[in-house]
Amino acid sequence: MVATPVEKKYEIKDISLAPKGKQRIEWAGREMPVLKQIRERFAKEKPFAGIRLVACCHVTTETAHLAIALKAGGADALLIASNPLSTQDDVAACLVADYDIPVFAIKGEDNETYHRHVQIALDHKPNIIIDDGSDVVATLVKERKQQIADIIGTTEETTTGIVRLQAMFKDGVLSFPAMNVNDAETKHFFDNRYGTGQSTLDGIIRATNVLLAGKTIVVAGYGWCGKGVAMRAKGLGADVIVTEINPVRAIEAAMDGFRVMPMAEAAPQGDLFVTVTGNKHVIRAEHFEAMKDGAMVCNSGHFDIEIDLKSLGAKATEVKEVRNFTQEYKLANGKSIVVIGEGRLVNLAAAEGHPSAVMDMSFANQAMACEYLVKNKGKLEPRIYNIPEEIDREIARLKLQAMGIEIDALTPEQIEYINSWTAGT
Repeated sequence: MVATPVEKKYEIKDISLAPKGKQRIEWAGREMPVLKQIRERFAKEKPFAGIRLVACCHVTTETAHLAIALKAGGADALLIASNPLSTQDDVAACLVADYDIPVFAIKGEDNETYHRHVQIALDHKPNIIIDDGSDVVATLVKERKQQIADIIGTTEETTTGIVRLQAMFKDGVLSFPAMNVNDAETKHFFDNRYGTGQSTLDGIIRATNVLLAGKTIVVAGYGWCGKGVAMRAKGLGADVIVTEINPVRAIEAAMDGFRVMPMAEAAPQGDLFVTVTGNKHVIRAEHFEAMKDGAMVCNSGHFDIEIDLKSLGAKATEVKEVRNFTQEYKLANGKSIVVIGEGRLVNLAAAEGHPSAVMDMSFANQAMACEYLVKNKGKLEPRIYNIPEEIDREIARLKLQAMGIEIDALTPEQIEYINSWTAGT
């Protein structure tokens, strides 16, 4: 359902999906105690009163709780999708119908629609931007320079987005502070390793229903996401190969018990390939040519450019859908390659993304990073900042409290010892 162009307040698939969306949002909330505590505090303190905020995120049940928390804090918030296949249409409908949050997101939207939604987000004249890949910030810097004066800052929680922000800073065009949520300890340890590890394999299994035990799975990239995917695949009985460009990470993968080799060597051995690099064309034409008949490829990085689908399409004599979110490319050499989730994030395209318990901490970081930007308005230089350690630790403390876990505290004697150089050993 699309509102009239003159008074367009949202653009979603179907407002009647709202009841189902509300039920799913409430279920996710059972596993998000940290964000619940932050939302309750925001509702009392209203840190975002008078603040216009746009969020370009995966529109999921977990993101809904972030949006609701920000609105509870007084934000005039608007939400758009960061990935065409990650939107959950019932969630979008619920946010519009039950929480009066403008949402511009439709599962399967084309690139033209996506870019139009980015422009709509900027029409909101934001003071704070929550970005997922830095498309909104990049568009602002390139096309809406006159709005930069209104920006208090931005937050970013993807590796791809941080790389783009670093490039903007290097080129001297990042003229406002940016919070690096991606590298917060309570984000990358849990979101990237445990969240991506489980949800990637969840998406693959839902889309294909294949047995992973006994398969050779090639994981491209051994950052936190790659570590999670490799660990979970190994746990399910797969023979895991890791490809890397970073020698330190390659050594780590080898020490963790994985075979490490270039993609050219892995290509003829793999049954299933998962890219988690954040870069482009990690799997290319020469790799497709070397793969086994029936090899499956998917991406759990950020954008759909990690797999060179254009070259695969050019080689194909026929492309057909063999299951939901699963396409088979027949090649002239008689072999076939199966692509899962159109090369987009497989955990969101074919499943539901990260478990709520994981996103609880990621979105707690987002919410508190936004609050930090507002509290320090005018005090921060235009550069990229890590999440302050006290915020990271507070989120971890709240999570432990919710899990019923207690930890030790230093004694006065121990505090004195670690802060002194005269005590000796």
